Amino acid sequence: MSDVLIECVPNFSEGRDPAIIAAITDQIRAVEGVMLLDVDPGKATNRTVVTFVGPPAQVLEAAVRAAKKAAELIDMRSHHGEHPRFGMLDVCPLVPVAGITLEETVVWAQKLAARLADEVGLTIYCYEAAATRPERKNLAYVREGEYEGLAKRLASPEHQPDYGPAVFNARSGATAVGARDFLVAYNVNLNTTSTRRANAIAFDVREKGRQKQENGKPVKGADGQPVWVPGELKAVKAIGWFIPEFGVAQISINLTDISTTPVHVAFDACERRAAERGVRVTGSELVGLVPLRSMLEAGRYYLRKQQRSTGVSDAELIKIAVKSLGLNDLYPFKPEEKIVEYALAAKRGKVARLVDLTVQRFVEETASESPAPGGGSIAAAMGAMGAALGTMVANLSSHKRGWDDRWEEFSDHAERGKSQQEELLRLIDADTEAFNAIMAAFGLPKGNDDEKKARKAAIQAATRHAIEVPFRVMEVALATMDLARKMAEIGNPNSVSDAAVGALAARAGVRGAYLNVRINSTSMDDKVFVQDILARASELDRQAEVVEVDTLRIVEQKIGGKPS
Repeated sequence: MSDVLIECVPNFSEGRDPAIIAAITDQIRAVEGVMLLDVDPGKATNRTVVTFVGPPAQVLEAAVRAAKKAAELIDMRSHHGEHPRFGMLDVCPLVPVAGITLEETVVWAQKLAARLADEVGLTIYCYEAAATRPERKNLAYVREGEYEGLAKRLASPEHQPDYGPAVFNARSGATAVGARDFLVAYNVNLNTTSTRRANAIAFDVREKGRQKQENGKPVKGADGQPVWVPGELKAVKAIGWFIPEFGVAQISINLTDISTTPVHVAFDACERRAAERGVRVTGSELVGLVPLRSMLEAGRYYLRKQQRSTGVSDAELIKIAVKSLGLNDLYPFKPEEKIVEYALAAKRGKVARLVDLTVQRFVEETASESPAPGGGSIAAAMGAMGAALGTMVANLSSHKRGWDDRWEEFSDHAERGKSQQEELLRLIDADTEAFNAIMAAFGLPKGNDDEKKARKAAIQAATRHAIEVPFRVMEVALATMDLARKMAEIGNPNSVSDAAVGALAARAGVRGAYLNVRINSTSMDDKVFVQDILARASELDRQAEVVEVDTLRIVEQKIGGKPS
């Protein structure tokens, strides 16, 4: 899989015929290197949102093949649905995922637009970051009048397409191709069947707001244009509609910048505005996929509202987010299918990692005749165990009876411990990978002078990395010892021994990693680098010894009595 990934989210104007949807998505599946992540049909909207990811060239190929098949099977002359639309492939945005900027994604969007025009014969308008005119950045402007008004718009000079024929194709309509940052399509469910009330709430929260009214009549400005009263939330588009298949009205929302307005902020705003109108929010649904960070942010937000520690596992944060947002209201929310990073990992297949083994299997693998995992990975694992214990004490302290006013203090410590734990877990595999890289470098050919030179350079680069990994283990494990000491000092007194064990485990991580830094340094030719890193590693080890002694002193004082 390429390190450069873009996401494509085509919306096809067909949500009711499984055979047509399957025929279109089969075209995407057939392109090597592309991962089809999600197919989300809607009967009421008569629209299917498809999400796939891959290297740019392959993504474009999949999009073009899917569009060709859709053009064969979808006839807009008989299309009806709740969602705004003006073509059989209504919109086709590209989104940067990894190794590529939005500006670079725009170039690929323009290439896609040209291919859809040339190879499929579609009328193409470019929108969002790919727009060729400022007013076309807004999809609502591009699609104004929808399919029924398209013929008239195409006859107007200011509405000529960016690519493809400027004549009305009654079967295919037109297509908007864009480049944008991650957009979350999100619907909030209401305990009403009233589209009017859903729309009123949508107007309350969306950035555009509603047209100003006086005495029941729309107000216009001096220029004759409508005067708008902005809504509550920035970077939010929303309308209200009724979904017969679920028997409820929804607020259909596009969150165009989740850094400005996250999912949980939109949900709470809808809840508040709905209550003002005598309507209750019963839950919500995510259409397509959502980034992991959105779910984690939501989980932390709702835990903070409960004055609970946020330094818990990602799985627990997601569980809290799902419950709080009511994402199981209409159907089960499956993180492995709806969260981008998890869906990608599932499609790529399980990568064998030490951290995925059971404790027993990890111990057995270490005890085997293989030289890796070895002391370096075990040092990282010991550090991770220490971080986990420090985090546990912080979490227990955050909800200790009588300490309610200190929950946030301990939550911050738990967050820090969780971060240290996650990095040390990553370093378990990183150490073994570094060892394997050295072995691979030694296996390179050494026939002629150029091959010998390349082999030596590869060995030295791999050796340097094999020094840097355990050095990082030392740094993080020492920070973990600081957390354990702090928890021994101020944390729940019933868990002071746990803090001590955490400090001792992390101390083993520091000391063990130090030995790995030293032994790997003997094979390094760059003596300046070696001298510097050994001096820094020695200082980390000295600091760890001080923290160990200090932590045990605190613990002994709190436990009382003399150690045996």
